[in-house]
Amino acid sequence: MKIPFCTVFFFTTTLVGMTSVAANDVALAKAPAAAAAEKPHMMSRDEVTAIVDNARKIVSPNGVDERIKVRIGGIDQWLSIRGHDRRNPVLLYLHGGPASPAMPADFTYQSAWEDYFTVVQWDQRGSGKTYAANTEQQMAPGMTIAGMTGDAVQVVQYLRTRYAKRKIFILGHSWGTVLGVRLAQLHPEWFYAYIGVGQMVNVRRNEEIGYAFALREAKAHGNAKAVKELEAIAPYPGTKPLTLDRIGTRTTWETYFGGLTYGRDSLNYEVDAEELSPDYSEAELDAIGKGSLFTLTHLLQPLLDVNFDNVTHFNCPVIVFAGQHDFTTAHELAEQWFAKIQAPSKHLVLFADSAHMVMQEQPGRFLIHLVNDALPFARQAGDVAPAEITRDK
Repeated sequence: MKIPFCTVFFFTTTLVGMTSVAANDVALAKAPAAAAAEKPHMMSRDEVTAIVDNARKIVSPNGVDERIKVRIGGIDQWLSIRGHDRRNPVLLYLHGGPASPAMPADFTYQSAWEDYFTVVQWDQRGSGKTYAANTEQQMAPGMTIAGMTGDAVQVVQYLRTRYAKRKIFILGHSWGTVLGVRLAQLHPEWFYAYIGVGQMVNVRRNEEIGYAFALREAKAHGNAKAVKELEAIAPYPGTKPLTLDRIGTRTTWETYFGGLTYGRDSLNYEVDAEELSPDYSEAELDAIGKGSLFTLTHLLQPLLDVNFDNVTHFNCPVIVFAGQHDFTTAHELAEQWFAKIQAPSKHLVLFADSAHMVMQEQPGRFLIHLVNDALPFARQAGDVAPAEITRDK
């Protein structure tokens, strides 16, 4: 793979001593020919990823910056662990999908988090680097919601032990909120807070709302192709089996009309960024699609039965981040669910210019709310690195 690399040449001429006009004329005459001979430099993927990796390198004495395999659930599972100070609290990111790892594009939004948290990206069973590291036969026995929750329990135990933390944060995004809610229900004593982003609540009801949004937008925009394809799968979800093709039609048009990323008609910006990931080889990038198909064959039907309408009692703090244009996991369901939650404390943030990909759509505001709404729970426990020293005149 070759990536164009644009370079700007600054040409300066310094006359030292007595330089003849003739010599100058010769140099100027040669300059265009020399410029014409220059060819655009094409950087390899390895060169580009090395630049990205060096730019985000963690060099602080208490920092951590590693990609490691850990034996979890009987298979090798990959973790990325990054932070500028091990004295900060651990934040475990539970990616979406299922099987949509966040690790390959995390460099686009995560670096600033690492000043305040030790951030752990985990490629779940069947996802990305973990998929590439195992056979499907090895992974298959644990490819259930219960099995993957068990994996998550082991990951949390590993992190708490390794970093000597009584509690950590868990942040679930999309499918990751299914694991996050289950973890918070099973072991609330392990967590400063559960943070749900793009919260899944009632998956079948979510499909209805996402479909209605896509069809409504298709008609409003006069998109005959979208209307035809969406009406062809009606009633949706209905009583017919929810095949990958039917879900794909709904997802394609819901994404096209901005229900996944506000103001965008695709996820190409993230897919393109993944190509520059220093954490992934090209073979591991190829494994993302294979892992997604493998995972969905096991988890699609169980996922469609997920319903947290009545799972509203938590024994740890709950924070919900929702994009006000999210129709991938309908924001209205998350808001209704949040209103019913009983927890030691709860907090809802609605991001005005985001859909489902909040951390990428409004990264600065996302960080502010992580620091202002979540970090105080760890600070109260003394589980933070010393802050900056400031002085007023």
